[in-house]
Amino acid sequence: MAAWDLTVTVEDLGPDAPPHQISVTSDLHIGGVILKLVEQTNLKKDWSDHSLWWEQKQQWLLRTGWTLDKCGVHADARLVFTPQHKPLRLGLPNGATLKMRACFSSPVFRTVMGICRVLNLRHPEELSLLRPVEEKKKKKDKDSSEELYDLTDVPLTAGSVQALYNGMPAHFADSPKTEAVYKMLSVSLPSPAPEAIAKLYRPASVVDKTHIHTRWLDSSRSLMQQGIQENDKLWLCFKYYTYHDMDPKYDAVRLTQLYEQARWAILLEDIDCTEEEMMLFGALQYHIGKESLSQDMVSSCQGMDDLESALKSLEVKMVGDGNSTDMLDNMTAPELNDHLKIFRPKRLTLKGYKQYWCKFQDTSISYYKSKEDRYGEPIQQLNLKGCEVAPDVNVAGQKFCIKLLIPAPEGMNEIYLRCENEKQYSQWMAACKLASKGLTLLDSSYQSEVKNIQTFLSMQRSSSAAPTAQTDDSINTHSLVSPRYQKKYKPKQLTPRILEAYQNVAQLSLTSAILKFLQIWQALPDFGISYFMVSLYEYAVGSRKDEVLGIANNRLIRIDLGVGDVVKTWRYNNMRQWNVNWDIRQVAIEFDGNINIAFSCVNADCKVVHEYIGGYIFMSTRARQQSDTLNEELFHKLTGGHEAL
Repeated sequence: MAAWDLTVTVEDLGPDAPPHQISVTSDLHIGGVILKLVEQTNLKKDWSDHSLWWEQKQQWLLRTGWTLDKCGVHADARLVFTPQHKPLRLGLPNGATLKMRACFSSPVFRTVMGICRVLNLRHPEELSLLRPVEEKKKKKDKDSSEELYDLTDVPLTAGSVQALYNGMPAHFADSPKTEAVYKMLSVSLPSPAPEAIAKLYRPASVVDKTHIHTRWLDSSRSLMQQGIQENDKLWLCFKYYTYHDMDPKYDAVRLTQLYEQARWAILLEDIDCTEEEMMLFGALQYHIGKESLSQDMVSSCQGMDDLESALKSLEVKMVGDGNSTDMLDNMTAPELNDHLKIFRPKRLTLKGYKQYWCKFQDTSISYYKSKEDRYGEPIQQLNLKGCEVAPDVNVAGQKFCIKLLIPAPEGMNEIYLRCENEKQYSQWMAACKLASKGLTLLDSSYQSEVKNIQTFLSMQRSSSAAPTAQTDDSINTHSLVSPRYQKKYKPKQLTPRILEAYQNVAQLSLTSAILKFLQIWQALPDFGISYFMVSLYEYAVGSRKDEVLGIANNRLIRIDLGVGDVVKTWRYNNMRQWNVNWDIRQVAIEFDGNINIAFSCVNADCKVVHEYIGGYIFMSTRARQQSDTLNEELFHKLTGGHEAL
């Protein structure tokens, strides 16, 4: 075959070095090209991490056995011989920035696995890389002075199980510098100054929130293919709001970083919460900050205590306590029966709350005019399977309401249930939450759900028995609440309220406080929803218009663009199939009951949305027995589309 010249730039020789001309034939394999190139450079060094990058096609030539002809490389190709692992600046959920080596040639999914292995973060499938918000460069660029924690010398280990030394991975125990990095990763950082919070970007509306999730990198393509260069900055964040096999003994870094991401979501108003909840979040942050300062490292003993309590609760959950056993002994299915007040805002026939006798059985609520009518036909039966459940509670004002959005052909029916007291609210709220997932009162998690709700309410209750909350000059209350409450209240008004809530959490250990913070965060109505602006077409209606699509771990949510209200929800377990037309970038989904929807993304690539839906379905396939092995092939099948590897 005729020989021809191939142009290759060797990056290690510097930007000013001329490219090399190598005489090749089309049947020469990529490994042979690399061998010729290395011999021609006459530079003695370890080239094992280097590979060829095809600039015009934006792709790596990693299959060394393939010939130039098979790869489609001709004389006009410009190749670059470059390392596959390069330094990357990595922003963490706690705001710190790491500098570490990352793989620029693997799919991002595998690159994240390598990063998480170094940082001792289990279940890397829950995280991904996010492009930073583009900021206008000022004359006095302060970005260059940001503190960098350097981990570029730490090797990327191949094994999935880390060897621990003094409670930390062995590669962090090498020097005081790396030990300090591990402490930064595994112990919560002090609360930020209010001025720092005020400077950061806060979404003002649901439309603003749609811009956040457009910046995720494509998990099936490499960093280089997506325009990421050496020393660029990316954010490593939790992408999927479903956390598998959380264990305080092994997950010190994972728990701390998840807590930091949750804390910033609340401080920057990414997620809404009530005033009482904000005071409780503030008290927990204050407590976690104090506990973090009082201990240099998270003690393994404390982790063991938390693990034992977690195992104990798991045992209770599996075996069942006395109540659930009695329940199962009775052959009759359990029910809730009580007087509740019901309000339907969109029904003109009901003005204000009206009392009814209500019966909760299986996944439905039936309500009657009075207790005596309970053996006849109910006024209405509400099937809660697939509904949205949100609390509407003010403990101080003795208001205990449950907001239900129940799917209907024409949209979502809004209904409020008002309970008399905390006990009744806890039982009915727990039942509604389970019913929305298709579970009944027979489910073993019912009693623990009731208990969790009661604990949460007791934390918001001001305790008269507790000593009067003394003023603490060291507490910077404005750094514990979002800007909305910074504007609404002065520090001297916030301090007693936060310290009052602190009385209810002061006895918690550091790990317990972090777990409690995460539990309350996960209970917020808007938790775990990623928003996208889409042009949605519903076949039954026959109309297309721009709306906001919320993607959660178990459902898709259609949100009205003007008002911000939930219009409709579709559950993944009712999904028959979903397809993507890559030519017109449109996602089409078919649900049970001949419901068909199609949408194209307005401000993001449809691949991002497709990956979210497929990613959540992948997360639901994880089982405890498979916790150490990750089915990467299945992830790419569900998320990769036609470009899946």
